[in-house]
Amino acid sequence: MSSAFTKEQDDDNPREDLPDRTVSPHRNLVTPEGLEQIERELTRLHKEIDKATAAADNHALAVALRDLRYWTSRRASAEVVHPIADHAHVRFGHRVVVELDDGERRSFRLVGEDEGDPAKGLIPYVAPLAQGLMGKSVGDGAEVIHHSAKIVEIS
Repeated sequence: MSSAFTKEQDDDNPREDLPDRTVSPHRNLVTPEGLEQIERELTRLHKEIDKATAAADNHALAVALRDLRYWTSRRASAEVVHPIADHAHVRFGHRVVVELDDGERRSFRLVGEDEGDPAKGLIPYVAPLAQGLMGKSVGDGAEVIHHSAKIVEIS
């Protein structure tokens, strides 16, 4: 009999095959706050799994399990970088204030990839902007959002 005529799954219980979330090839550097964020996400996902299981919601369960695999992997590979007291040069975890040519000031903090939130000024350390600031000192120039800028503060 042709496999085209066989029933592969029960339509009342659809199988959810979601591809895993892509894990970055870069080192998983995280701030202490980033590690806390991962822990909160793991706790939330365990609750989501329990909720989806109780509701027999296969799609929600598949999403939560996929995300749990991702965050478990990120937790296992996390390298916590504690604040570096030396602010002579821009490093991971530092907040950098730059002044654009027009006098506008922008503030960025260089954080782990999963912590990044550009709207809040949190820039992943692997982003081109972060790479352009890394290792520079107060007074150095940098390219920031297609503008020339000068570093005015590192904290």
